[in-house]
Amino acid sequence: DTQRSVALLKQACLDSGFFYVLDHGISQEFMDEVFAESKKFFELPNSEKMKLLRNEKNRGYTPMLDEILDPENQVNGDYKEGYYIGVEVPADDPQSNRPFYGPNQWPSEEVLPKWREVMEQYHREALRVAKSVARIIALALNLDADFFDRPEMLGDSIATLRLLHYEGGQKTGQVSNPSKGVYGAGAHSDYGLITLLATDDVVGLQICKDRNAQPQVWEYVAPVKGGFIVNLGDMLERWSNSIFRSTLHRVVLDGRERYSIAFFVEPSHDCVVECLPTCKSETNPPK
Repeated sequence: DTQRSVALLKQACLDSGFFYVLDHGISQEFMDEVFAESKKFFELPNSEKMKLLRNEKNRGYTPMLDEILDPENQVNGDYKEGYYIGVEVPADDPQSNRPFYGPNQWPSEEVLPKWREVMEQYHREALRVAKSVARIIALALNLDADFFDRPEMLGDSIATLRLLHYEGGQKTGQVSNPSKGVYGAGAHSDYGLITLLATDDVVGLQICKDRNAQPQVWEYVAPVKGGFIVNLGDMLERWSNSIFRSTLHRVVLDGRERYSIAFFVEPSHDCVVECLPTCKSETNPPK
């Protein structure tokens, strides 16, 4: 029921910028397989993972504490390791000179036989879901349903898959402690259009609906089996003239190991981002 989906999504985007997506057409069996393959990679010896260290194209492995999302409030980096997989563009293609395009780094077939195949399929499936969500977002903003489908937008999108592993306390003894600046992932908002997040059943994600409140109020977002947690990025907040919200979020760990998979979706390099026609009026001119 598209109209009902549009109404519910619109309310979520006005209220918190976060919502769940269910019945998205990716089977539970396949989701389980993607998580299993992700786990296989993170269980490799460090020496194997370091062979695939993130390159200048931002593809490959990022070690524990490598990133720091909230430098003002964090004492160390994030207690997570990750792996970036982007749009596959051969090195000899002129497009590969553009940011976010280029060849991916892949573990060798001997070490992880099906890994590349599974991740490439997941990239395709997640992009299909993201485009479906974008159609509902378009309708919620009173645009044509196919507004974001155009070639200069999501027809030729920049889509990045990110596997994430938060170490459990049995390895590092790390339980997050916001008062001491220790986080699984520091507070941040995503910068693009939308993010699709699949998680295991370990709670950890928190959102802050009002970043200007003193003190800030943080609430947990419960994982939903088989569903995506979707959030809006800064670009969509700006594009919609701040009608829709890009919300601050972070990961707080209770000592248990946690796996999640983020899928970041942005329009193509050729997209002009300016105030959407339906998001401005005499009383609300473009910011």
